[in-house]
Amino acid sequence: MSTIRVLLVDDHAMVRSGFRLMLSVESDIEVVGEAANGTEAIIAARRLRPDLILMDVQMPGMDGIEATRVIVAENLGTVIVLTTFDRDDYLFDALAAGASGFMLKNAEPETLVEAVRSAAAGHSLLAPEVTRRVIERSVHGPSAEPAGEPPELAFLTERERETLIFLARGYSNAEIAQELFLGEATVKTHVSNCLGKLGLRDRVQAVIYAYEAGLITTGER
Repeated sequence: MSTIRVLLVDDHAMVRSGFRLMLSVESDIEVVGEAANGTEAIIAARRLRPDLILMDVQMPGMDGIEATRVIVAENLGTVIVLTTFDRDDYLFDALAAGASGFMLKNAEPETLVEAVRSAAAGHSLLAPEVTRRVIERSVHGPSAEPAGEPPELAFLTERERETLIFLARGYSNAEIAQELFLGEATVKTHVSNCLGKLGLRDRVQAVIYAYEAGLITTGER
């Protein structure tokens, strides 16, 4: 397996040190740099070209949202937002800026390592504790009604539509395969087709899309 090159971005040196310590013991992960704010993150990403960037949101100077927007636009690496639930609106803005998911700063070392590997493999991180809170507060608001089914949903096959709904509920490919009695390779194809037909960048956007289209409500898993 190729080494996953990671850039750590957080304004607290102790947080960066903690993440570095957790990741450095893994033979397939290398922390190639650190940054204390968004401006430093962009400079470091341009210079180092990391595979993955663990990005804090609230930082002095340029915050993680603006930095994420620039990094994604320049295709400098996959961005995973680090959060402590301080500001849900910041988190949703980060998604809109192109972040591929969220993880909690107090995650267990094993969770952090698996998240890095998963994101580096191209999978978006849909931590239920974070994603649901962001979607419920930011997509619809406390009392908004879904706008109705967009016409492009008609391009999905029945299986692709079912896959999209399970995906939006937070199911992994393996869980979707089990629910629909399909192979994982087939599920991956359905997910890819959903993203392509709906013009979505990744699984995170697919979750938000499904909520906005009314395919799933905030009371579901």
